[in-house]
Amino acid sequence: MTDTVFALATPPGRGAIAILRLSGPKTDTALTALGAPNLKPRLASLRTLRHDDAILDQALVLRFPGPNSYTGEDCAELHLHGGRAVIDAVSSALIALGLRPADPGEFTRRAFENGRMDLTQAEAVADLIDAETSAQASQALGQLDGALSQTFAGFRRDLLKALSLVEAEIDFPDEELPGHLAQTAGPVLDALTADLSAALADAERGRRVREGYRIVLIGETNAGKSALFNALVAREAAIVTPIAGTTRDVLDADLIIGGYAVTLSDTAGLRESDDVVEAEGIRRARARAEAADLRLWVRAPGDPKGAAADFFRPGDFVVWTKADLGVSADGGHRVSSVSGEGLKTLQDALADRLARDLSGADFPAVTRERHRRRLVEAVQAVRLARSHLTGAPELAGDDLRRAADALARVTGAIGVEDILGEVFSTFCIGK
Repeated sequence: MTDTVFALATPPGRGAIAILRLSGPKTDTALTALGAPNLKPRLASLRTLRHDDAILDQALVLRFPGPNSYTGEDCAELHLHGGRAVIDAVSSALIALGLRPADPGEFTRRAFENGRMDLTQAEAVADLIDAETSAQASQALGQLDGALSQTFAGFRRDLLKALSLVEAEIDFPDEELPGHLAQTAGPVLDALTADLSAALADAERGRRVREGYRIVLIGETNAGKSALFNALVAREAAIVTPIAGTTRDVLDADLIIGGYAVTLSDTAGLRESDDVVEAEGIRRARARAEAADLRLWVRAPGDPKGAAADFFRPGDFVVWTKADLGVSADGGHRVSSVSGEGLKTLQDALADRLARDLSGADFPAVTRERHRRRLVEAVQAVRLARSHLTGAPELAGDDLRRAADALARVTGAIGVEDILGEVFSTFCIGK
């Protein structure tokens, strides 16, 4: 890239310090023009910045020569006073000097294109910026450190090992090689298929940590779902009345349980209804319950198993409400949204469930839908190659090359142009 770009790396608005980042071939020229020439690398220096004979600010300036910088280019940081007028004045001076404002994610994109990181690590930068829980930060840091890259590199090494056996039989039929050499790749492909399938089976764990674990309250009208929802989110988010059918749409709230991000959903009570609006709310409740990672089947003591019973599946929680009324209920968790009885026990049980579902000894091999799609392509191609080993090694070779290409696209080793926009479009300015 020939442009030199700049962007604010700190949140906009009033603050003590604002950091402007620069990257590109004109970085040193711009620093000299502003009154900060001949800076020692990676050493903060106090300089008075000037442009057109006007003082812009007294700033700490740091210079990071390429290729040993974040982007791999010449970079710099201007640590300015955080007033809007100062930021605007310095930005205008940089534009006058031939620099341009950076696009979203442009610094990280330049780092990728200059070989400073692969695509999975670039995605980890965005995930780390967006992390709101310790689990999200831990997963992003592991990915930034190359854990995901190493996993896919291992898959690809096994593929290339099998491919070398297949191509040896194809390319050197007259050489003194063991007979049926391609078939000896069978055990390698069987083990690889198992590894890829296991990674796909574990795909939801990475998604749940990154995007949030989905818990849905489901039950019949007046079971106490909205009151329990309010108690769990610790605020009056849902309207609670004695009137059946008060909740008519899905209400979501984000919260953190046991260090994991959770999206909790309150839904319309399940019952037969001729009301068009309520019926639509019930349809949405059913759809949300089907897509949930965990359902809390909310029941009031004495209620018969009704419409909500169809949604119960092994592992879901049964929550009996209105424990303050002293009515007994068998099985499940007993809570009172009025007195708080049983609420801490339910929260602890939810935290244990989240830890069981989301923690693991190994780093998840999938954290985004893009990764999952490529894994699906790869495992399908490997299975097809396995079926072609006997009798059609040429076809097996083609299948294995397609699988290797699919895995390489995850890290950006090949074919990146069609996915760069997808990866970097959600980045913030300045990163």
